[in-house]
Amino acid sequence: MSIPVVDFSASSLNVEDIDQADLRQLSGELKMAFTEVGFVFLENTGISQAEVDDVMDASRRFFLQPDHLKRPFSRKTFPNNPNHGWVSLEAERLNPQKPGDLKEAFNLSSLHPDIKWPTSEAQAGLRETQTAFFHRCKELSLRVLRVMAHSLDVDPDVFLNAHRLIGTDENGTTLRSLYYPPVRSELAKEGQLRCGEHSDYGSITLLFQSAEGLQVRRRSGEFICAPCVPGAVLVNIADLMQRWTGDQFVSVLHRVLLPPAGDPGTRQSLAFFVQPDDEAVVTCIDGSQKYPPVRSDAYLNERFNDSYGRM
Repeated sequence: MSIPVVDFSASSLNVEDIDQADLRQLSGELKMAFTEVGFVFLENTGISQAEVDDVMDASRRFFLQPDHLKRPFSRKTFPNNPNHGWVSLEAERLNPQKPGDLKEAFNLSSLHPDIKWPTSEAQAGLRETQTAFFHRCKELSLRVLRVMAHSLDVDPDVFLNAHRLIGTDENGTTLRSLYYPPVRSELAKEGQLRCGEHSDYGSITLLFQSAEGLQVRRRSGEFICAPCVPGAVLVNIADLMQRWTGDQFVSVLHRVLLPPAGDPGTRQSLAFFVQPDDEAVVTCIDGSQKYPPVRSDAYLNERFNDSYGRM
C-alpha cells in the first residue's frame, strides 16, 4: 500500500472551528492511514511552501559553514537542554548496528531566551525563522492530535493535556533541520546510509523534505519510496503513540538511502518531533496493558543513548 494523501483543509491553521461532518470524514481518513501504513501526506495544512523554503535556506547557510564555526553550538553544550544544537556528520547512528549516519542536524529543542545562537552576517535571521516555524508546527501538531483522538473516540484532552509544555524545557519536542551533504556512494562504509533504519520516539512527526530518498517499511517488510508531494506535510506515528494506543496506530521503520551512483547531490529536510511533556506517563488508552507505563523523558533518554552511544 502506498502512503495516503489526505486533504487537511477542514482543520488547517487557517480555520478556527472544524465542522463536525468534516471532522468525522477527516478522522476516518487519518485512522485508516495510521492503522494500516503509519504515514500520511497532509495537504492544505496552512503551512506554506514559502515558509518551509525560508527555514531550509537559513539552515543551509548554517550547515555550509566550516565545522569550527558550528562547533560552539554543538548538541550537549547547552546545560538547560542537552538535545539542543548542532550534530556533526556521522555523530549519530539511528540504526545502532550500522556506521554513523551521513547527515548533519541542528536541533531546536529549547526556546529559552538565554540560548546562544549564531550571530554572523551569514546567519542573520536563523533564530527568528526557526522559532517562528517551531510555533507553526506546534499548532499544526495539536490539531492533528485532536483529530487522532476523535478517530479513536477518546477525549482530545487525553493527548492535548500531555503536550501542554511544548516549547519549554519541560518537553522534548524538537524542530530538527537536517542536511545530507554530497556523498559518493562507493566511498561509504559497509552498511552506511544517510539515515539508518529507525522508528521515531515520541507521539508524531511532521516531515518537510526537499527531495526523495526516504523509504518507509510496509507491514510485509518491504521498503517503499516516499515521494515528494509539493506543499504537503508527511506525518507519521512514533513509538510512544503506538504504545499509547495499544498498537492501534503503528510506528514503522524508515530510512534515507545513499543517492544513486553518479548522483552526489544534497538533500534537506525539516522534522518536527512531537514528544509528550517530560513528566507525562504514557499508558495504553484502551486498557489493554500491552505495554507498562513509561515516563516520556525516561523513554526519550533511553532512545538517545542508543543513537549516540552510552556515556
